[in-house]
Amino acid sequence: MKMGKVGYKVFCMNKSIEQNTVTIKPIGFDKDARDMGFPLRGRIAKTEIDDLNNDGFPDMVIYIFSGPNAETGTVYAFASDQNKTMVPFALPDVMLDGKLKEGYKGHDEFQLLEGKLMQQFPIYKPDDPKDKPSGGKRIIIYTVLPGPSGGFQFKVMRTYDIK
Repeated sequence: MKMGKVGYKVFCMNKSIEQNTVTIKPIGFDKDARDMGFPLRGRIAKTEIDDLNNDGFPDMVIYIFSGPNAETGTVYAFASDQNKTMVPFALPDVMLDGKLKEGYKGHDEFQLLEGKLMQQFPIYKPDDPKDKPSGGKRIIIYTVLPGPSGGFQFKVMRTYDIK
């Protein structure tokens, strides 16, 4: 994936939902930029490239799904630091936010919209069966901001429920 002459090459065999190895190779970065490799729980479903932090350099997101039926999604992001290095950061877990986790049982969908990340998922009421959520949908829009100790973080910009 490239934006102009700069981008990322992602390698992952996606063999097991339990564990995979991912390697990310920067393309068009400074000659000192290094590949990044790490273990991953889940499978990569998709990758996208955009300028998430509005610095004029391309950043990448990887959409990952895990769980028994690959129903739980998350996002790993890699920001370009002036095409010198990659700075990794991840989407915060919905289950750690008391307001957002209400009715959450996975089945996430993600997409980038003009540098913002959108997550949506069905809302389950307490008596809903696994395959029939009846509470509508929750949409969360994230922006990327500098992190408290350097790097970057996804920050909730707006949320709304659709009945």
